[in-house]
Amino acid sequence: MTKTATLHRMVMRDSTYPSGLKALDLLSRHGYEVDDQHLTTRAEVDAFKEKHGVKTTPQVFIDGDRIGGFDDLSAHFGTPV
Repeated sequence: MTKTATLHRMVMRDSTYPSGLKALDLLSRHGYEVDDQHLTTRAEVDAFKEKHGVKTTPQVFIDGDRIGGFDDLSAHFGTPV
């Protein structure tokens, strides 16, 4: 059975955000195939946050359920932040 997750993270032209990379790595280490969705503009980020009622990115969804950001994902897997 394949485990899948969707990760929404900021990937801007001049910046790579470490919490998104950490979330991607953590999901991969736990055997998830990751649908890595890049938010590449401020408008995309703002629209995503408004749609999902969140204040930060990255945001992880597993089986359609929002887990949250990197700290929440770490807690979900029982790993220290």
